[in-house]
Amino acid sequence: MIYPLPAVMISCGADESEYNIMTVSWVGTICTNPPMCYISVRPERHSYPIIKKNMEFVINLTTKELAYATDWCGVRSGKDFNKFTEMKLTPGKGSVVKAPIIEESPLCIECRVREIVSLGSHDMFIADVVNVQADEKFINEETGVFELEEADLLVYSHGFYHEIGKQMGKFGWSVQKKKK
Repeated sequence: MIYPLPAVMISCGADESEYNIMTVSWVGTICTNPPMCYISVRPERHSYPIIKKNMEFVINLTTKELAYATDWCGVRSGKDFNKFTEMKLTPGKGSVVKAPIIEESPLCIECRVREIVSLGSHDMFIADVVNVQADEKFINEETGVFELEEADLLVYSHGFYHEIGKQMGKFGWSVQKKKK
């Protein structure tokens, strides 16, 4: 019951014949240096053996515009559908991994699996982040900073998708010295 969580689309496959997309909410950062993350996947999912064989995947952040595709890719199986075609998503080239990025995503995190931990209903794929591709329209021209808050990201909370709400503070604001 730890909510909300990101709603991301995981893309995988070494070539077009095995490309697939699945929606995952059990995903997160686990280390800064070296940059690492994880996804937890049920072994019976169609993408599971693809990721296990290739030891690579891409975490594609989702947006309000991608909400329908995000849900659809989570409830349909890649055994029955070509999800890129069905959802009119564009498989782009990963810079480091063979797995495709989803070009419509504002941020694509290329990952190489370091370890698979069997935990019960899910296995955790612990991965090194080997590259990040960002949509240039979210990069501030003056500062060069990626402004992710402009992307209308989705989160998932106990069966429902939500837009991220209004900002109420920033890291450290509770202890920041007041200007006189």
